[in-house]
Amino acid sequence: MFIKVFSVSVIGMDSYPIAVEVDVSDGLPQFATVGLPDASVKESRDRIRAAIRNSGYPFPRSHVTVNLAPADLRKEGTGFDLPIALGILAAEEVVDPRTLDGCSFVGELSLDGGIKGVRGALPAAFKAREQGIRSFFVPGDNAAEAAMVEGLDVYGVRALPDVVEFLAGRQTLAPVRLDMDVLLNKSRFCEMDLSDVQGQRQALRALEIAAAGNHNLLMIGPPGSGKSMLARRLPTILPDLSFAEAIEVTKVFSVAGLLDADATLIAARPFRAPHHTISDVGLVGGGQMPHPGEISLAHLGVLFLDELPEFRRNALEALRQPLEEGTITVTRSAVTADFPAKFMLVAAMNPCPCGYFGDRRRSCRCSPQQIRQYQAKISGPLLDRIDLHIEVPSVKYRALADSRTGESSAAVKKRVSEARAVQKKRFGNAAVTTNARMTEQQIRAFCAIDEASHQLMEMAIEKLGLSARAMNRILKVSRTIADLDGREKIDSAHVAEAISYRSLDRSLV
Repeated sequence: MFIKVFSVSVIGMDSYPIAVEVDVSDGLPQFATVGLPDASVKESRDRIRAAIRNSGYPFPRSHVTVNLAPADLRKEGTGFDLPIALGILAAEEVVDPRTLDGCSFVGELSLDGGIKGVRGALPAAFKAREQGIRSFFVPGDNAAEAAMVEGLDVYGVRALPDVVEFLAGRQTLAPVRLDMDVLLNKSRFCEMDLSDVQGQRQALRALEIAAAGNHNLLMIGPPGSGKSMLARRLPTILPDLSFAEAIEVTKVFSVAGLLDADATLIAARPFRAPHHTISDVGLVGGGQMPHPGEISLAHLGVLFLDELPEFRRNALEALRQPLEEGTITVTRSAVTADFPAKFMLVAAMNPCPCGYFGDRRRSCRCSPQQIRQYQAKISGPLLDRIDLHIEVPSVKYRALADSRTGESSAAVKKRVSEARAVQKKRFGNAAVTTNARMTEQQIRAFCAIDEASHQLMEMAIEKLGLSARAMNRILKVSRTIADLDGREKIDSAHVAEAISYRSLDRSLV
């Protein structure tokens, strides 16, 4: 008997409809799976056989052939267990094949018939709706994330008998319904605030500029000066994610398998801080069947690289292309996957191996050669792609002991949001929405400067040896500073401040 059941396969960030074709015919007992399955799909036959029997249903004592169509697309993951099991039960007339019409199924089976969570339930739900599916059955652990797709009845199931009895009409299941406003507000809560930071007025100013224009930021200072503390509070002054943006971010976490029942919607800006021992694949993504890396998990949020020179050179250089384009393409022999990577890069480093070069309180133990070698670990091309370079000196005792709190994140966030609104209006319907991502044509159109500013730029280029890319970065930062000041035109004060954030070029290149 031939049965067809529908499912979805997720490869990278893309989803593909899969027809699970099951044929039970006379012959020696055998279970064969075809259609370019990977090892995890091939192993499903043992899970499925045990799950069906331990759930109290008969397993056919004949030849079972499962074809995953289209056959030219490689299948990966354990999400096909449930549709294959239902196809076999339909062939055995335990399930009426007509009840499978308009339904799609995803789920991994355990040996006792339980249904475990899978990766990528959210993008799979979007593809199911696109294919005209009315009812989408997913593991209970994935039900909330899949239910964020409107126009689709999502059923969360915990065991194989739950699905079988529901299709037979002997059990009731209610589709999952969510209150999106409640989810958004719950996910945006954050305990940290910018008012926790004592002193560091220049660094706070740079942080606000970076947030307003979506600029990349490098902080250099001795240990304990507050670099990590500043970086971790940057998301609190960024504008809130819209619902569409939150879905974008949640898709990435869904594909990575990092969502749980308490975090079905990622509505807060992501903050990722990988350790400096991370591999190239862990940072940019990859694997035999590509999965998102840290730069994609930081999509629309902040990627914080502490101890920047300690990261592997190859890993750092791999950041150059996604910093410019906002996407990363991972190519393997079997498949090519595109992942989003529109993130703010915030990096921190010590000025030297011991960390105290230039510090007012402690003397540096490093030789000039050691300092040059340490700083040279950051390549010029990567440094060019970082808009703001700031020194973060150690904080004096009086500043630390001051009982007065600084400006709150809410106050700074209001100014940042107003500056972002100005940029969005300026660029209109263009793909660019922030100053940091302006194209060459947009820089010429929106970053015109007067003669005094031209003279400042000329002096900076001669003294610091800036590249053409660094010049454009200065103009973009100048535009952001003008937006924060509510000025339509860039004046020399804005340019001078932007140049001051490139002063580290001289010592690091």
